[in-house]
Amino acid sequence: MLTCTWAPTVFQGPQVASSRSGGAPPDTPQLRAMAANYVQKLEQLGISHLLIAQRWWGSGEEIEASSLDCLAMTSFFAAHSEHLQLVTAIHPGFFQPTAIAKWGATMHALTGGRWHINLVSGWNLEEFSMYGIDALDHDTRYARSAEFIEVLRGAWEQSPFDYRGRFYETHGLQLEPRPQQPLQVFQGGQSDAALAMAGRHSDWMFLNGGPPEKIDGIVRRARAAAAAHGRELRFALYAAPLCRATDVEAAREIDRRIAGIDPALAARRKQRVAGASGMWSDDDALSLLDTNEGFRSGLIGSPEAILTRVAEFREIGIEMMHLDLSDALFVHQVLPAIQAT
Repeated sequence: MLTCTWAPTVFQGPQVASSRSGGAPPDTPQLRAMAANYVQKLEQLGISHLLIAQRWWGSGEEIEASSLDCLAMTSFFAAHSEHLQLVTAIHPGFFQPTAIAKWGATMHALTGGRWHINLVSGWNLEEFSMYGIDALDHDTRYARSAEFIEVLRGAWEQSPFDYRGRFYETHGLQLEPRPQQPLQVFQGGQSDAALAMAGRHSDWMFLNGGPPEKIDGIVRRARAAAAAHGRELRFALYAAPLCRATDVEAAREIDRRIAGIDPALAARRKQRVAGASGMWSDDDALSLLDTNEGFRSGLIGSPEAILTRVAEFREIGIEMMHLDLSDALFVHQVLPAIQAT
């Protein structure tokens, strides 16, 4: 099974517990050493994919803090890795697709085809506002993202390339050098608009965490959307593991964390993510403990219990686990078994 984790570009949050850790990024020498050492450790662990977030503003309280820039950090990680597949999150509106097509083609050449894109239509409305980007309404953001993908693929596959759409336009674009391999497009989202875009344009979907019955429903809807266009989709699921020697110990620890939820921060989280649709929509305390509802995937318990849950997701059609790797017992005892399946 493929495995993915977050790149080390955010240094505070997100938690809605009464005690929080983290802070500003380390100074330059420490930052360079930390980032380089981390990606090398990931390669030693056999992690297949690294997701580099674009979060240009976040509070670090009810949501994650601001990240380092996604393009600069992707370039850095590329220079310090040999095998990791690098997936850069890009928000349409913040970038022009023709410029990303050129930058991505260069990254593709430098890395031997290890660069891919995660198209993030976005939900952090305050982030849009402070950078002077038109947030549009929810479904229109996905329409803009769909055009972004069409321009990217067109620029990579045709020369010269012409395009006239609602949001983007280019005439006689000649991308040099043109990549020799097709672009792999990842995306998130669980709304009808997200699934429609995935079915028509994307190769992979990053899914927020959730129990098997919820994830199965999303996968079925997404596959139907893709089948309507004669296409197939692949799926990665986010999970935040909590591994202990016994299920009882793990349950005790998760209960302790839930008891530490700050109701005021929980309310702020709900308000902050109002720009999303289909995610963070369930009243489950587990969804408040981390970003992207990772604990809701239920990788909580003994190593055996966690592997049983992962097998359930694999049966549903999950081909990649997108993992928080902060739990040491999980990393040492469970991760290798997941990768071996």
